[in-house]
Amino acid sequence: MIRPVIIGGGFAGLSAAVQLAAQGLQPLVLEARPHLGGRAYSFTDGATGEQVDNGQHAMMGCYTHALAFLERIGATRKLVRQSNLRVAMAERGGGAGVIACPALPGPLHMIKAVLGYRLLGRRDRWRALLGGVRIRGLYRRAPARLVASTVAELLATLGQSAHAQASFWNPVAIATLNETPARASAAPFAAVLARAFFGARRDSQFVLPRVGLSELYTDDARRFIETHGGRVELRAAVAQLDLRDGRIAAVSLRDGRRIATDACIAAVPPPALAAVVPEPLRDVAPFRTLGGFVGSPIVSIHLWLDRPVFQPDFLGLLGTTTQWIFNRSALRGEPNGGQSLSAVISAGHEVVDWDNARIAATAIDDLQAVVPAARAAQVTRSVVVRERNATISNTPAAERLRPSAHTPIANLFLAGDWTATGLPPTIESAAASGDRAAALLVERLQSPRL
Repeated sequence: MIRPVIIGGGFAGLSAAVQLAAQGLQPLVLEARPHLGGRAYSFTDGATGEQVDNGQHAMMGCYTHALAFLERIGATRKLVRQSNLRVAMAERGGGAGVIACPALPGPLHMIKAVLGYRLLGRRDRWRALLGGVRIRGLYRRAPARLVASTVAELLATLGQSAHAQASFWNPVAIATLNETPARASAAPFAAVLARAFFGARRDSQFVLPRVGLSELYTDDARRFIETHGGRVELRAAVAQLDLRDGRIAAVSLRDGRRIATDACIAAVPPPALAAVVPEPLRDVAPFRTLGGFVGSPIVSIHLWLDRPVFQPDFLGLLGTTTQWIFNRSALRGEPNGGQSLSAVISAGHEVVDWDNARIAATAIDDLQAVVPAARAAQVTRSVVVRERNATISNTPAAERLRPSAHTPIANLFLAGDWTATGLPPTIESAAASGDRAAALLVERLQSPRL
């Protein structure tokens, strides 16, 4: 029997496995950890008994691959979707603004939203609109120019003021790229703008989980795979890919087992992939450049308050270390009289090394600075979660290194948010990469040359 092996049980690996299972190929998913989810999972907080995400994740309507994956496994009922894009922003010092799209067809909805954003002066609003149009044009006609530039360089070239960058552009860039604008590649940033904000109105809507990340997709994906004849193994750490006659013949596990396979998808981050590549391939592209990727961290702070302090599902913060606050109580419909919040610090290169007390105190101070009602609330518990390598650091150099799903080995394919999907390293990039790798694997298995 042909049984493809998929290494890694995150969004990319599970997306690929679901695609293969739907086509009757009965994949075997090998996950080294005791749980599925990769870098997007939940765990139980011992003190409260609540499910806590390792980091708050948000999707958008343009996440076609991720949403199709969730639809296929029957998980879309666990999502809440905006009827129209609405992003509330609050800055230290008292300023506030809302990017709110009316019920107009795209891109007219975004024109109205930007022109109504009161944290920018009138001149900056018009410049922002013009800048967005020019970025979209570069994305379509001159993508090579974007790959060579950082987000900050691009915005400066387009005449965006420092205030417009700080209050409008940078929050989008940091949230989607998980890197500072001075370091992040402009190419995936342009892809986000073109897809999310200059497409259909539906594409710009935020889509948020009502449940913990693990509950959102891991159990449903596993159930789908196994009911279609596939299998998922946890604590199944791969030691090495076994190369024979120019193809992957088997996967060797650290527990001593050797699993024969006709085709393999490696859906793991660069360091994990480098560790299992056989010696003859380590000096061959793309494997020889795996050491060129470095990680970028996300720090999350989960807060429990004794009372509600604000109503929106999420709030953007300006002039603070914390960038976003998510209202877990509202998203999950928690009935208690308090409020559960998740604060997010993306690209937290310095923050990730602070001690927990300092990180939590910073998030609380930031919350109180922009939400006056929080000053009277008592924080009853805080939990800090560090993902030191949440994504690759998506610099221009890294963008040029991102490999395609193909490898020099005809029956070995790559997946993962870090591969060359044309998108930032997001959930959508992971799902898209899994879909692509699965399609190539099916094509390979159907080839008479196999």
